[in-house]
Amino acid sequence: MVRISFHDAIGFSLHSEKGGGADGSMIMFQDVELKYAANEGVDFIVSFLQPFADSVGISYGDAITFGTAVGLSLCPGAPRLNAFVGRPNATRAAPDKTVPEPQDSLTTIFARMADAGFTPTELVHLLASHSMASQAGVDPSPDLLGAPFDSTPFDFDSQVFLEVMLQGTSFPAGGSGANLGEDESPLPGEFRLLSDRLFARDNRTACDWQANALSQSAMSSNFKTAFTKLSLLGQTQSKLLDCSEVIGTPPPAKNAQAFFPAGTNHNMIEQACATQAFPTTLSTVAGRATPIPVV
Repeated sequence: MVRISFHDAIGFSLHSEKGGGADGSMIMFQDVELKYAANEGVDFIVSFLQPFADSVGISYGDAITFGTAVGLSLCPGAPRLNAFVGRPNATRAAPDKTVPEPQDSLTTIFARMADAGFTPTELVHLLASHSMASQAGVDPSPDLLGAPFDSTPFDFDSQVFLEVMLQGTSFPAGGSGANLGEDESPLPGEFRLLSDRLFARDNRTACDWQANALSQSAMSSNFKTAFTKLSLLGQTQSKLLDCSEVIGTPPPAKNAQAFFPAGTNHNMIEQACATQAFPTTLSTVAGRATPIPVV
């Protein structure tokens, strides 16, 4: 759900005529937008949300945003998102090439996000969504559909930020390896996006990335702020109704602090933040690395 929220909203521009932001154009104009390469795999969510929105008489933009808030409320460690409703349906499709892709250079990604009104720091905050994400389309191998980005894919925790900082050692078994936008990961079965590796090691974002790795509570809070901004792109908040009170409180995080999974250790950290050393106090799970199953 978070993925369709991002892909639907980010086709917005502060400086040129692009999409209408968080307006449900991904559903309204699915015959156009689902053909974009960056939106591969979103069709499943569209096929679920469209009949639901039609049956209860809400706009597609509200279905996406409200559905994301409800969905995340079930996830341990997630923030309780705001839910503003009353969006009109989209009147035009968002253009292609407005969703950043994992093979893009960071300069290209930052420029696209800035055009939509987001700083590199806010982008890192949004990437907390990768704590519960998996790949669809970067590696076309059927065995890797749903390969997760971290070892705890059912928890909204900071593991993804820690694990992306670890030295990559191999591509997941069963895949074709070295695909466009893919990078080696440190754990069997884990999938790593090339852009995530670069965010964790670039001086424009490395310290924000490390901060998320070291504080689950700050990661969750920062994601809420950035996601609220995303959900209001192209909308006038004063014209919307705040229905946040009906969103449930998510379960507490299972892991308040990130840890080194079995088969990894502190020596695998590729330190990039110039102003803060990575602490040596995080716990390490004993034993051999075990394959992470697809989700």
